[in-house]
Amino acid sequence: MATRTKKNVKAENNDQAFMGALEDLCKEKGIAADAMFNAIENALVAAYKKNFALPQGTNNISATMDHKTGTYHVYAIKTVVDEVEKPVEEISLAMAQQISPNYAIGDTLEVDVTPADFSRLGASQARQQVVQFLREAERNVVYNEYSSRQGDVVTGVINRIEKDNVYIDLGKTEALLLPNEQIKTETYAVNQRLKALIVEVRSATKGAQILVSRTHPDILRALFELEVPEIHDGVVEIKSVAREPGDRSKIAVYAKENDVDPIGACVGHKGFRVQAIVDELRDEKIDIVKWNEDPAIYIANALSPSKVVSVEVNLEEKSSRVVVPDYQLSLAIGKKGQNARLAAKLTGWKIDIKSETQAQEEELMEDDQPVLEEQDEISLDEFADEEN
Repeated sequence: MATRTKKNVKAENNDQAFMGALEDLCKEKGIAADAMFNAIENALVAAYKKNFALPQGTNNISATMDHKTGTYHVYAIKTVVDEVEKPVEEISLAMAQQISPNYAIGDTLEVDVTPADFSRLGASQARQQVVQFLREAERNVVYNEYSSRQGDVVTGVINRIEKDNVYIDLGKTEALLLPNEQIKTETYAVNQRLKALIVEVRSATKGAQILVSRTHPDILRALFELEVPEIHDGVVEIKSVAREPGDRSKIAVYAKENDVDPIGACVGHKGFRVQAIVDELRDEKIDIVKWNEDPAIYIANALSPSKVVSVEVNLEEKSSRVVVPDYQLSLAIGKKGQNARLAAKLTGWKIDIKSETQAQEEELMEDDQPVLEEQDEISLDEFADEEN
């Protein structure tokens, strides 16, 4: 019966501790255990080749590690020959038949070449390769996770601000908010919590670079999806978004079920839902309008909060002529044309806005024009008769 010495017990305990630490590391970094073991085995092979000065290009060395115990072995795949010329790659028939009498010339076999003191000799080199693998694997995990989340809103804490670039700590990695993606009216400070939209994920030498935005129109879509369960569940759909960041936005919503009020769902009880988004965007005004497949109705809705008297549309040119009450003209156009501009962006239609008085004057001018033309023609005919 074999006797377990204190040395053996200590080695087993060390192996168990190593495997436990390895398992915890894989969980912490989000790395598959099989990939980690594969990296360790490759590191053992590289360390063996270096320590034993094997010829460049030697590719018959492999290593295995038991996933439960952590026990490892290094093997050389050798060809059975009559006379050995390349000891690294070949084994004599006599030596091979000591392992098994069934081997013949030309057969290949794995020979265990694990050195007794290999753990000491190869430890530092293997460690370096495993550390490098961990870094690359961690970068890949971060890249894969966030590249699939483009268009999502993330929440982080501002870690630092350098040359107007804002770096946001997301926990596992950092996100970069460039100056052109920042709202001009906002100020940013270290330790400030911030929501931003992932617009691009790049693979860089130092890891994944996550670019985020506060100005992109889709941040409104994502924020409403977070705040409004009906949008998240697909009952209410955001059809279009138009935005002038930090100032004012419009969104067009549509309910797939007749008994659901899409605007009411987005506003929420006492306006709590939309107010949460307004607060996040630092008091940016948000108009929520009802989408309609009829472009005339949709355009009228898009000009909210202005009232509309009539809308005429030209389908070929995708243009419209809107008439509003005289006292609503400035509201329909908005400050510096903002309301009309956002409505045009939202609907995708050209919008020409007239007051009722302006529209009536134009109609009178159009009615008078044919009469004048007819009179001109008559006078010309009479002039011709007189000449004859």
